Amino acid sequence: MVAGASIAGPALAHWLRRRGAEVTVVERAPELRPGGQAVDARGVAREVIRRMGLDAAVRAARTRTEGAYTVDANGQVLETFRAEDDGGDGYISEIEILRGDLSRVLYDDTRDGVDYRFGDRIAELAQDPDGVDVAFASGDRRRFELVIGADGVHSSLRELVFGPRERFVRPLGHALAFYTVPNEFGIDGWLLDFQEPGRSAGLRPLPDAGQAMALFAFAAPGLDIDHRDLEAQRNLLRERMSGMGWHTQRILAHLDAAPDFYLDQVAQVHMDRWSSGRVGLLGDAAFSSSPYSGQGTGLALVGAYLLAGELAAADWRPEPAFARYEALMRPFVAANQEIGRLHARSRDLPDPDAAPDPEPAWDFDLIDRALNGIVLPDYAQLPDSGAAGRATTGR
Repeated sequence: MVAGASIAGPALAHWLRRRGAEVTVVERAPELRPGGQAVDARGVAREVIRRMGLDAAVRAARTRTEGAYTVDANGQVLETFRAEDDGGDGYISEIEILRGDLSRVLYDDTRDGVDYRFGDRIAELAQDPDGVDVAFASGDRRRFELVIGADGVHSSLRELVFGPRERFVRPLGHALAFYTVPNEFGIDGWLLDFQEPGRSAGLRPLPDAGQAMALFAFAAPGLDIDHRDLEAQRNLLRERMSGMGWHTQRILAHLDAAPDFYLDQVAQVHMDRWSSGRVGLLGDAAFSSSPYSGQGTGLALVGAYLLAGELAAADWRPEPAFARYEALMRPFVAANQEIGRLHARSRDLPDPDAAPDPEPAWDFDLIDRALNGIVLPDYAQLPDSGAAGRATTGR
């Protein structure tokens, strides 16, 4: 069973089903969440998408952002970044897609062969050497061979099995917010980014040309706010963006009407182990690198491919499979988490009383390891139905 139906969960379901497993995915939300932040597939993650057979579907759902401009308060362009820069792996990725649209592609690919339970969650679980007994909030009880948490930075499954979030979630001293606004700003194919010390505001194009996505980032060391208290988050955003120039105040005028407002800390997840018995973790629940790495989606897709492959290669024995999965993924995760920390440092609010901080070291070796620093096994010896939903061997 997999907890979480955003990106990591359905991606894992795809590969588990192809390897011959019967898969249940439980999702707290009553349905797939549309929209959301734009996410990217760079480097080796693009090869995973190709092996999934989803390259055409993912590319068809791209935002088709042509590039990004950084601008001054008057809208004059300071820097230009194009989607084709760095072989499509640059500031704007060649494969850029709204989180909700990628989730929909993965769900549509797996829904006929996977049991999705929306509007439910794991309330309790107990495991023994042979399986895991799960009690759902709906009152249903079932037994599974394995349970995988793919339910994000605020993973409730991780808290149930491994302990409170404070032990694992490490804020990077910043917050991000985004929501859709009417495109009264003339956004047409290019992202606009305006920065002041310690904060930024931006607008990005959406597939619906009548709308744009508002983006905000700000330094927030010691931020303590309930990630579910939307009113408090809106008030915080207004406070932190007060007096900011460019289009910022016009963008904030749409805040209360936005149906998809989201704000959260920029945070990473660090754990000594990603499994306990027959329970494992995947994606942001296990190893969030933060949105500042630009690689959260890539880590989720690569991790899903490896976890399913290693489970099948180990004949579904969790201990050796989880150990191999961690050994393969940890160096890749470490490089991407370092990128996230460097990006956060570059956006820190300067301390006027402190000595100048040297610029972060953006070395090309680190960037390459974060994009391509893992060799994907081909798992050619394993059963492969060729597509989710067509496997005939159940477990």
